[in-house]
Amino acid sequence: MLFPTIEFAVFFALVFPVTWLLNDHNTAKKWFLVAVSYVFYAFWRADFTLILLTSSVVNFALALLIGRCRERPARLALLWLGVAFNLGVLAAFKYYNFFAASAMNLASVLGLRLDLPFFEVGLPIAISFLTFHALSYIIDVYRRKLEPTRSLVDILLYISFFPHLIAGPIVRATAFLEQTVRRADPKDIRLGMSVFLIVGGLFKKVIVANYLATDFVDGVFRNPDEYSRLDLLLGMYAYAIEIYCDFSAYVDIAIGVANLLGYRFPQNFNQPYRALSVQDFWRRWHMTLSAWLRDYLYFPLGGSRGGTLATYRNILITMGLGGLWHGANLTFVIWGLLHGAALVVERMLGLTGEGGRHRLPALAAWLITFHFVCLAWVFFRAPTFDVAQAYLGTLIAGGTATGTSVTPLVAVMLVVGMLTQVVPNDWLERLEDFYDRASIAVKVAVPSAVISLVAVASPGGVPPFIYFQF
Repeated sequence: MLFPTIEFAVFFALVFPVTWLLNDHNTAKKWFLVAVSYVFYAFWRADFTLILLTSSVVNFALALLIGRCRERPARLALLWLGVAFNLGVLAAFKYYNFFAASAMNLASVLGLRLDLPFFEVGLPIAISFLTFHALSYIIDVYRRKLEPTRSLVDILLYISFFPHLIAGPIVRATAFLEQTVRRADPKDIRLGMSVFLIVGGLFKKVIVANYLATDFVDGVFRNPDEYSRLDLLLGMYAYAIEIYCDFSAYVDIAIGVANLLGYRFPQNFNQPYRALSVQDFWRRWHMTLSAWLRDYLYFPLGGSRGGTLATYRNILITMGLGGLWHGANLTFVIWGLLHGAALVVERMLGLTGEGGRHRLPALAAWLITFHFVCLAWVFFRAPTFDVAQAYLGTLIAGGTATGTSVTPLVAVMLVVGMLTQVVPNDWLERLEDFYDRASIAVKVAVPSAVISLVAVASPGGVPPFIYFQF
């Protein structure tokens, strides 16, 4: 069930009033939201709801045991058991074949023969996000930042809550569970913010991202050697805009929907293509993932406490694993390591100061950062390393094609997408304030007009969000 569909509109039209009718009966409301979240997930594959249930029950029980233990060795053993369970489930479904193939290739290089079986098992949608949420819960309980909840329904809801279940944002257990112990206050609902996030997300996904993908980007990355250098350069920019509009659209809609149901989610994007360094980029792009990797991977590795070389090592490991988290493909690992190497170089050269801002002139800093990020996206988007190599090779050396295949519509979408990076935040806040103070007629007319525009102008069909595969 995709957000920009009639099915989801009907689904939410039923969920919204029932949720608020049950607001004074908090436990019943939570069980209701768990049930509809499982229904939401079952639209893709019903039997995989067992993964949600198993993960929730196991992590619920492990957290209770960790909370009750007073001896540190026992607590640590239970934590590692939980980490092994969660990563084991993720590895079994997402990474087994990748590691098996890698092991056999390495054995072949060494002149050895190694035969490992491959398993054709469907990848459960959102299994990576599910794993991140589960791990944050048991780790925070181990660190005593959070008391383990004795309410099973709270963990069931935290793991499965449908707005963030598929593609984030990554919500920490400490932030979510404190919202489950009380009834929602209707006064906390920011109607203007929710409406603009939802309709803006629909426009970014259904119009901007979809047209860029179907009319240009997909073709360029399918056969890069058939396009000109100009097309490949524009294709690189177009994919940067596409993935931002696609991913931020899902998160915007998720935040808006959750807010309408009485739950707060953290911000996940802050105009990332305005960044003046790679460090600054990661403070603006997928902010909840960046913070998760920092707190649960980079800091436990030692962060910057072990000296310069250890810091560089920890950065590379963190970003390499962050790349691998996106998919069992060498291209994702290269993408992550490229960002890790860039972060190391910025530190080595002393290019970043407070807030991750570049010490170079602002224009030069922005140009370097933006083009590095766009070049790295080539590895993220290319289906294989060979395609990425062909893309960059043709971009640098040129091919037989000349001119450009960019249509006026694609050019307009590129411009619209870039405008999302420069619109002042206070403009949006003023629109939200205006909407909140407007009459009922205006409150109905604004979203109706945008939804009608999106419905009329959209290409046929709505492809899944890019981050659904992760």
